[in-house]
Amino acid sequence: MIIPVRCFSCGKPVGHLWEEYKKRVADGEKPKKVLDELGIERYCCRAIFLGQEDYIELINKFKKS
Repeated sequence: MIIPVRCFSCGKPVGHLWEEYKKRVADGEKPKKVLDELGIERYCCRAIFLGQEDYIELINKFKKS
C-alpha cells in the first residue's frame, strides 16, 4: 500500500511525514516517540503509520509476463 497524502478520516496531511517516520523507526526509535515528535496525535492518523507495511521489495521480485 502506498501511504496516502491525507488521512482518510480527518483529512490531515500526513504523506510528507512517512519517510522521516520510516527512517527513524529503522534507526531504532520507538514508533510512539516518533509519532509524538512528528505531531501525529489523532488515532486515525497514527493508525495509517502503524498499519503500513512496505511490500514494494517483495512485489518487485515477481515479473509481469
